[in-house]
Amino acid sequence: MNFLVNNNAKAKKVWFDDNNLWLLLYDGRQLSVPFAYFPRLLHATVEERLRFELSGGGIGIHWDELDEDISVSGLLLGIGDQTKKNRSNLQIT
Repeated sequence: MNFLVNNNAKAKKVWFDDNNLWLLLYDGRQLSVPFAYFPRLLHATVEERLRFELSGGGIGIHWDELDEDISVSGLLLGIGDQTKKNRSNLQIT
């Protein structure tokens, strides 16, 4: 199955409610993603969440203090946190 990804999708505005990260894209779409997809955001304080910057003209969101980077195109594909290691791939020697 092939997926077409709009690599030109850029965030114009980012905000938060109690449970979600919200984005307004330049093309008018709005996207909501639960913090559960991103444990660092889930466990961050409101103040820490607010200290972000849009990177690459809006193609990504960066939290320096939280060491978190999220791509807009990844969100559109439903991709969550990629820092977890898949334990099933670990080998015991």
